[in-house]
Amino acid sequence: MKITEHINNAKGKTLFSIEIVPPTKGTGIEDLYKNIDPLMEFKPPFIDVTTSREEYIYLDKGNGLMERKITRMRPGTLGICAAIQHKYNVDTVPHVLCGGFTKEETEYLLVDCMYLGIENIMALRGDAMKGQQYFEPTEGGHKNAVDLVRQMNDLGRGKYLHDEKICDGNNKFCIGVAGYPEKHIEAPSMNYDLKWLKQKVDAGADYVVSQMFFDNKKFIDFVKSAREIGINVPIIPGIKPIATKKQLQLLPQVFKIDLPEDLISAVENAKDNAAVKQIGIEWTINQCRELLDFGVPVLHFYSMGKSDNIKKIARELF
Repeated sequence: MKITEHINNAKGKTLFSIEIVPPTKGTGIEDLYKNIDPLMEFKPPFIDVTTSREEYIYLDKGNGLMERKITRMRPGTLGICAAIQHKYNVDTVPHVLCGGFTKEETEYLLVDCMYLGIENIMALRGDAMKGQQYFEPTEGGHKNAVDLVRQMNDLGRGKYLHDEKICDGNNKFCIGVAGYPEKHIEAPSMNYDLKWLKQKVDAGADYVVSQMFFDNKKFIDFVKSAREIGINVPIIPGIKPIATKKQLQLLPQVFKIDLPEDLISAVENAKDNAAVKQIGIEWTINQCRELLDFGVPVLHFYSMGKSDNIKKIARELF
């Protein structure tokens, strides 16, 4: 079932969903199941599975020579999606990137989604590779998420690459895209970033999932501004409970977000990471209650491979 159908069928009730990260190459899927199992009592209608960007590694060839190779440390997104659908009977949402894929490779991936009965996909540009200052498109690939959404929309309606026919039928895919309550790092302004989001929706995106945030006002203002410029698809908040002191520096550095001063002070004064985790749980419960009052369609939790804190939060909300 499509994400938009899940939302419509909920008739105003807020749904619970999670996003998981594939295990590193060579690691089994059982540890992933151990983190999903405790959350199934909250009946997530869908689970997102991220995709890793390719990266360079250097192999020692001896005699002081090094060989540069491209690899993916967390492959298997579609396989994990299929395994989760089979084991839990829930819909899955594979993340599809521009970076690292040609248009033909993207087409093959989307065809595989159809074969596996996967109706929902998340379209993302992806980040720059390690060592690159800015994102550089893969040769023969898409340069931004707008073009990726267009390809998904075309293929979902039966139009493949190098196909001249025009298809006006319903899209077999439900396409999600990312939104940024504190704007994308590369956007010169919030308004500019919202215009890009509008282009993604106009290209065929069916819903938006936000970057994580810790200040609800920024998300609420983001939603209101999006509605004002004609973005009328569901906007889902992305939630990440803070769990360690290190995340005070790590999250702003990686995701280019601000943390509220009250949260920063509480975490800094915590005696250890166990206390930090409890602070994160309590903060997120209060954050989610306010978002429930605002009427969000889904609370989407970034699990990052851990579920104990999310379970405690969900038990207070669902």
